[in-house]
Amino acid sequence: MREVLQFQPIYQERVWGGRRLETLLGRELPPGPPIGESWEIVDRPEAQSRVKGGRFGGSTLRDLIAHHGAQVMGPKWDVSRPFPILVKWLDCSDRLSLQVHPPAEVAPSLGGQPKTENWYVAHSVPSASLFVGLKAGVTREAFAKALAEDSAEVCVNKVPVTAGDSILVRSGQVHAIDAGNLILEIQQNSDTTYRLYDWGRKGLDGKPRTLHVDESMRSILWNEGPPDLVRAAPTSGVIASCDEFTIRRMLMGKGESARFAAGEQPRIISIAAGEVTVSGPTNPQKVLHRGENALVPYAADFAFEAHEPAIVLVTEGFI
Repeated sequence: MREVLQFQPIYQERVWGGRRLETLLGRELPPGPPIGESWEIVDRPEAQSRVKGGRFGGSTLRDLIAHHGAQVMGPKWDVSRPFPILVKWLDCSDRLSLQVHPPAEVAPSLGGQPKTENWYVAHSVPSASLFVGLKAGVTREAFAKALAEDSAEVCVNKVPVTAGDSILVRSGQVHAIDAGNLILEIQQNSDTTYRLYDWGRKGLDGKPRTLHVDESMRSILWNEGPPDLVRAAPTSGVIASCDEFTIRRMLMGKGESARFAAGEQPRIISIAAGEVTVSGPTNPQKVLHRGENALVPYAADFAFEAHEPAIVLVTEGFI
C-alpha cells in the first residue's frame, strides 16, 4: 500500500445545494435536483468511498482497511474500526438549517454520534457569513423562547467570512452555514445532525423537513464560548486542532515541495488552491487539482511539488 489513494465522489442531493461543484471545481454532476454535498472520503455502512484508478481501483475504503489495515492506518489500528474522518464538499447555495451535533457525553443516550467538524471556506460571495455558537449570556429559556418566536438567529454568533477563512465547530455548538459559501468540511465520521430551525422552508419533496428540537436542546453546550475562527493568511500553520484531528495549512510557491515519510501516520491531503504533483519511489507521478482530496497511507513515502502557487490542507492526528 504505497500509493496515494483518490476516491470517487458520492454526490448528495440537498434542498440548499446548487451547481457550483461543477462551475467552480470542474466536476461533472448528475442532472436534476440541486447537489449540496460531495462525500470525498467516507467509511460508513450507508456510504463507502471507492478507490479511483490505480492498483486498488474499485475497492472500498472498508475493504482496504480490513485487508491492509497496518499499511493504510498503521500497525496499532483495529481493522474493525471505520476510518475516523469524513471529508466532504458543501455547496451552500441556500442557507442550511440551524442545527447541532451531540457531544460525546450525550450522543449515546440519543442513539447518535458526536461530530466535531472544521469548515474551510474555499469560495464565498461578498455577503456570506457563518453562524457558530450561542452569544454570551443566552440561556436555555431565552433560546427556547426565541425558537418559538422564529427569532433564533439573533441568539447565534454571526461571523462574516471570505475565501480562505476556517472555523472549528465543536460537537454541542449551535451552527448554520449561510447562503453563498463553498466549504470543505473535514469532520469526525458521523452523520448525526439535529435540526433546531429550518427558516420555514420545505424539502425537495415539498414538505417541511423534520426538526429535532428536544434532541437539540439536550445536545447544546450552554457555556461553550466564542467560535474558533482562523482568518485567511499568507502563511502556513495549524488552522484546526482538537482531540479528533489536526489540520495544517501549507502555502506552497511554484516549485516548492514537501515530503511525507513512510511509517509516521496516515494523512489526508486536500488541494484548496492551485495544483500539485505527487510522486513516490515506486509509483508514477499524478497531479492533484484544486478541490481534490487524497489519502496518504501510513506505509506510503511521497513528495508533493507545486506546479503553481498552491494551498494544501493536511489533516493528521486522527489515529
